[in-house]
Amino acid sequence: MPFKTAPRFWEKSSFSQSPIRAIVDRFVSVVLLPFAWIYGLVVWIKQLIVDSGLLHTLGIYRAAPVPIIIVGNIRVGGTGKTPLVIALANELVERGFRPGVISRGYQPNTRSLLAQPTAINRDGKPTEVGDEPVLMAQRIHDSVPIWVYRKRKTCIDALLQSHPEVNVIISDDGLQHAPLVRWPAREGGRDLELVVEDERGDGNGRLLPAGPLRESAKRERDATITISESPTQSEPFPTSHELHLSPIIDSAYPLHRPNEPITFAQMLSRLVGLKVGALAAIGNPKKFFDALVKLGVHIDQTLALPDHASVRDNDLQALAVDLILITEKDAVKCSDIEDSRVWVIPMRLELPSEFSRWVEEVITRPNPYLK
Repeated sequence: MPFKTAPRFWEKSSFSQSPIRAIVDRFVSVVLLPFAWIYGLVVWIKQLIVDSGLLHTLGIYRAAPVPIIIVGNIRVGGTGKTPLVIALANELVERGFRPGVISRGYQPNTRSLLAQPTAINRDGKPTEVGDEPVLMAQRIHDSVPIWVYRKRKTCIDALLQSHPEVNVIISDDGLQHAPLVRWPAREGGRDLELVVEDERGDGNGRLLPAGPLRESAKRERDATITISESPTQSEPFPTSHELHLSPIIDSAYPLHRPNEPITFAQMLSRLVGLKVGALAAIGNPKKFFDALVKLGVHIDQTLALPDHASVRDNDLQALAVDLILITEKDAVKCSDIEDSRVWVIPMRLELPSEFSRWVEEVITRPNPYLK
């Protein structure tokens, strides 16, 4: 992706806010449409081959021996996949499954990509394995193995070889990864493709580079999960195959002292009379800032960094405030930072029972590849 932050023209333009800006945004997007058409054709051909099952029939790619749940997005950038992976893995453990998690990992310095599949623990280094896998290792039940490698099928093979007890794989991203062969649940199989969205939705609805989409939003998926501050639900799940979740923020803790949490109400009391700053290096920093404001925090200064960016001392020093609030995803990148002003705001998701029951029903179906 050539953009460190999402370009403005990727979103829906509003003439009510600024007519000139809206015209410019739409013009830029239209200019890029021919490139989007070429990109879309390549994606369509690739997906046609994958959906045909030809690669599996020819033995080029083989499906995993256990069901796969892919938690991904069709929009470039973060939409909240990691909290859902964490909630889903812990829920499956509670239901008696032995899940494993795989992730490509993301490092701002691509030269540091791992040379082979690697198991991750809570003490992993984000600069080597990515910030999200380390966060998952800290938040997911200890019994769940978490492995990282850019080739997901190879990563699954390595994980299952080391942990033969694993009976379901959760893939953090991978919807567009052809070697990750799966049999869509909507066709009677036992694998799941979950698309995660946030309040930005599909933006202007166009493919890269004219818009933010990596593939068409019209392609059928097993379920769409929208994570936003103001969830709405038109039909109950699973009838609609759409789930709306609202992030839960109810605690805070000092950086490096996660065992000393306080309630968010207590946090608000501490903030009285202080200048407060907020920092986020996630896919949608504004979402974090808006959530804090909605909870009653008066933010005097914010600092939004590109997704996965390192958090450095000079970033924190740039905030001339008495107290700084950051996300858990950013906290894992602050192991070498000592700043008593920094407090971590964890966010979690609660999965409704009807969704969890549906997931369990799907992944326990017979293997469609076994005759």
